[in-house]
Amino acid sequence: MYGGRFARSLVSDFSAMLPTKNKKQMRPSFFHHLHPPTTPAAQARWRYTLGAGGTAFFLMLIIGVTGILEMFYYIPNSQEAALSVQMITYHVPFGGLIRNLHYWAAQLLLIVTAVHLVRVVFTAAYSRLRRFNYLLGLALFILIILLDFTGYILRWDEGVCWPLITGTNLLKTIPLMGNYLYSIAVGGGEACSSALIRFYTWHIFGLVLPVVVLSIWHAFRVRRDGGIAVPPPDLRTDHSRISRDELVRREVLAILMIGILLILLASFIPAPIAPAMMGKPGLRVEARAPWFFLWVQQMLKWGDPFIFGVAIPLGLFAVLAFIPYIFPQPAESDIGRWLPASNRPAQIVVSVLALIILALTGLSLLPA
Repeated sequence: MYGGRFARSLVSDFSAMLPTKNKKQMRPSFFHHLHPPTTPAAQARWRYTLGAGGTAFFLMLIIGVTGILEMFYYIPNSQEAALSVQMITYHVPFGGLIRNLHYWAAQLLLIVTAVHLVRVVFTAAYSRLRRFNYLLGLALFILIILLDFTGYILRWDEGVCWPLITGTNLLKTIPLMGNYLYSIAVGGGEACSSALIRFYTWHIFGLVLPVVVLSIWHAFRVRRDGGIAVPPPDLRTDHSRISRDELVRREVLAILMIGILLILLASFIPAPIAPAMMGKPGLRVEARAPWFFLWVQQMLKWGDPFIFGVAIPLGLFAVLAFIPYIFPQPAESDIGRWLPASNRPAQIVVSVLALIILALTGLSLLPA
């Protein structure tokens, strides 16, 4: 009896997500209640939102589920970590697919959150009432970068030692508190010999939990601040709205497309893997940082590690954080429009920063 009720409820929930014509109105499901009853049609279009917020949430779910599955086999000690990764990849049934899904979801999440941040600036969606949520989103972006880096370290193979040493030694260059920060991050000793359990703890608890908390807080603030950023009603040219049923239908279609892309990537492009790190491997000419830190690696070739490896990257994020405060507020009529004139200075600054990072990344990939 109870199984029949559960099945009918499940069918009702998922059927409510699909487009309907002349169908009897059903009670909204849990998934529908996560959305406002109606949403402005102009700002609900994919070409406005790029689907970045919903895609990021879906990718986080994939990362969480696949990460939990990997934890059943991953062994977080220096002698067995890389071997356990190889066992997951080559011997556990569907282990290679799960690991590839985890890897590619993490890389896509980093790209999607960056796109989401740029979209918020380029559509003036950081008005005075939304400044705090903008900062929450930026903090999430930084945590996701660190989460990706610590996940990269957990492979514990020959490819991670020198990026790990370089990254952790940058902490020592910070005046007054560098050695203290290094001991918090690594736990003492050499990074490539004793830091694995510390980075495993940072990855699972020190970063995942704050990401979960900030993600929920960020989504809550979106609803509390009035939903998607739009001009005031008296300044809108398009007053049409879509129902939550239509919004959920669009999100389900987006999830299906992202899911197909993930499966294709996981099936044909395996996650990086290298021989296990035994002792302290020698420096290799081709040793490189993970792709999202290549721009920092390129700058480190120019001089002082504190200036080019710490001060400039932190300064970049500081500029992004102060955009809602140091630039003129966008006109209310421009909120929710692409490339409005009233916040052109902010668009120029973000564009210049993005082009610099892309150019430095490209330079780092050129042969020496």
